[in-house]
Amino acid sequence: MTTVPSSHEQSPLERELAAHLTEAVQLDMDPLDIDPEMPLFGEGLGLDSIDVLEIALMVNTQYGIKLESHDDNNREIFHSLRSLAHHISTHRPG
Repeated sequence: MTTVPSSHEQSPLERELAAHLTEAVQLDMDPLDIDPEMPLFGEGLGLDSIDVLEIALMVNTQYGIKLESHDDNNREIFHSLRSLAHHISTHRPG
């Protein structure tokens, strides 16, 4: 029997990404405490535009995906841990 995680549980990629993210932006919290649906910016984790640059660099380094500042989809990509993980899983090089 397969157990389906709740919407607030991190997938394996989300757990890995949360660990990289907290290190990249020096976030003082346990990566496992990040709700994957929580917004990364504003009222969510409270990250800012400098943090997005750090996250983009980390994604490029760790996953080989270059995120461009002029991409019209950035608001969606960086919305939450889950949306960022989804982008990585669908754009990860071969």
